[in-house]
Amino acid sequence: MSNITGSYVHYDQSVEQKQDQEEQTIAQMNELIHRTQVLLNDRYRHAVRFVHSKSHGILKGELAVKADLPAELRQGLFSVARMYPTIIRFSTAPGDIMADSVSTPRGMAVKVVGIEGMEMGPDNAGQSTQDFAFVNSKVFGAPNAKAFLGNLKLIEKTINDPELLKKTVSNIARSVNAALGVVGGHSGTLEQFGAPETHLLGETYGSCAAIRYGDYIAKVAFTPLSENLKALAGKHVPVNFHYSGLRDAVVEFFKTETAVWEVGVQLCIDLEKMPVEDPSKEWPEKLSPYRAVGTITARPQDAYSPARRVYADEVLSFNPWHALAAHRPLGNIMRARQSTYAASSSYRRSMNGRTAGEPRSIMELPE
Repeated sequence: MSNITGSYVHYDQSVEQKQDQEEQTIAQMNELIHRTQVLLNDRYRHAVRFVHSKSHGILKGELAVKADLPAELRQGLFSVARMYPTIIRFSTAPGDIMADSVSTPRGMAVKVVGIEGMEMGPDNAGQSTQDFAFVNSKVFGAPNAKAFLGNLKLIEKTINDPELLKKTVSNIARSVNAALGVVGGHSGTLEQFGAPETHLLGETYGSCAAIRYGDYIAKVAFTPLSENLKALAGKHVPVNFHYSGLRDAVVEFFKTETAVWEVGVQLCIDLEKMPVEDPSKEWPEKLSPYRAVGTITARPQDAYSPARRVYADEVLSFNPWHALAAHRPLGNIMRARQSTYAASSSYRRSMNGRTAGEPRSIMELPE
């Protein structure tokens, strides 16, 4: 078992426990994802991501690591106070590209560029980037890869449903969740099909699953810090008559506004109450609150220029396994993502005639 120094669980290989038939489950996931990508490629005559295929904003930003962090937070990427350029991509979860009126979970992916002098993970050898691929939830929608495979089978069965049907299901789920909110209830399952029609930039985005945090184990989150972002929390965005209302809202904001997110880290102090292998369980913040280790700032810019969209959507990939060795993804779901992300990206690039590659400079992001 892992050792505990002070109140923080130290990382070692034993914090991960391989699941029964894990390889078979991941192989089935890869087969299903491939079938779905082939179907979507036939539909669009263009290969898209299996998840988070519809982008809504592509930003240039800066990660500023805080100075004078305590030793337990001064780990990996956050071990030295400095600035890193970043590429930020906002998206919604499905691989199926639909109108924004079909509401689904949102994503914020950040690629930190220009990291030098630190050991990269095996999937990032020779590169100088660190990816964070987050969603607007504190927990993952399944406890393990086997359960998530069941979710993927449901998606496969409904992938050819008419968009009008998907919109109807989305509206019903949204209404039920709103009604539950009135009486103090909540349905995480329904929220997957009926997320509120709110502004992307007002959301908090988290890793859901654990990652290595140098000597320790953590979850990470991006939380609105600037007042203009906080003002967008829960703000209604009219999407019923706008195919890309979310993109339009992001583009309009960044015509004049600067956004700042806080980068927070929640260190694991108890492996039973804060499990590594079950990302569907929320880590109690009363036991270990999120603590600030830096900020991400994005200044006014064209948030969705044609060249920038093509570069981020067609050339780049955002993968939690594009990581420093100090920030290795942990747990069954993350281990499944290692091969599924790679296979999905390989298919997409081969069908679209693109070459894989990670940026070495922020100058590679078009204006």
